[in-house]
Amino acid sequence: MSTMSTFRPARTYNQTHLPRKHTPGRRRISIYWTWSYPWEAQRDPAAMDNRFSTMTEVRRVAWPNYETTEWDEAHFLQGIAGTLELFHRSTLHFQELAGEITGHPVAVFQRIDQAGYKLPIDDRVLADTDTLMVFGLDHVLGQEEAQPEEVAAIQAWLRREGTCLLLAPHHDVGFTDDTTQRQIEYLHHGDPLVPRQQRFSQYTRSLMKALDVPVYNKWGLRPAVINGTDQIAPLTGFGDLDTPRLLDNVTTFNFHPHLPHYELLAPEGEALRVLGRQRIDPTRPHPFTEAGNTELNALIWMPPAGPRAGDIVLVDSTNFTTLFGGTDSLVSFWRNVASMRS
Repeated sequence: MSTMSTFRPARTYNQTHLPRKHTPGRRRISIYWTWSYPWEAQRDPAAMDNRFSTMTEVRRVAWPNYETTEWDEAHFLQGIAGTLELFHRSTLHFQELAGEITGHPVAVFQRIDQAGYKLPIDDRVLADTDTLMVFGLDHVLGQEEAQPEEVAAIQAWLRREGTCLLLAPHHDVGFTDDTTQRQIEYLHHGDPLVPRQQRFSQYTRSLMKALDVPVYNKWGLRPAVINGTDQIAPLTGFGDLDTPRLLDNVTTFNFHPHLPHYELLAPEGEALRVLGRQRIDPTRPHPFTEAGNTELNALIWMPPAGPRAGDIVLVDSTNFTTLFGGTDSLVSFWRNVASMRS
């Protein structure tokens, strides 16, 4: 029994979600992946743009990190589906920590899952959720859109005290037809696994528009590092604006080589607060920095307003994964999100 107790709990699949009971002061967190898993996984590997890498491509670039038995073709998917599973596995550390803090397991949903089951955001997702994390990793080409019924359900849910909608639209690399600019963007981020055009988050964009969230995810920007190291440069945080204390004991986020800039479509103010900005690598040319910008908007908070009793937070989904490393600072951010006032 002592040996067995050191094993991970058994994993289940193809199960119906069991609702979590409300516990005062303890959040029930849910992750919602906006992709159609079948559409993304079955993209033609010969396509140059707007697809995830295959696992074989990941292994080639990251060699020898995935050259152990657990990653071979007998144990792990080698196509695009394998890369999608890497994303799922990469959030397990966050899920475990959040579960320890809240006493509730983190529920994980997909818009269309591996077995083809479609789950729009409705009361099945929202009824036992206090924090809904919308991970916008659907390609724009897939044309996923938030339906009116989903928008109405989320609006009604946000009228409930203690709710938090965390929106995580991802990068938009190479959105122009100008091939010269696409190449400049590619050389800026320097990730061989990201093609010259990779546009994400159609679903989340449509949801933001419908909910009057005046933010647009743009570019894929490489963060600056501390001189002489490979460590990401500190966040520029604005503690005086950070009423929910999301940045308590947080000095840095994840180093991800192509972070979105959350462009504001309305004036910054009480209702729309940038809590954190990330310095951009000044040594790699990019249209955004050439226009005079030195930082990207990395964390935004919209406090409750009008009939909306819940909070809205915007931050990139890669800050909840371990695919790109992880630090004590990032774990502090996870704790702050999981224990946000309710």
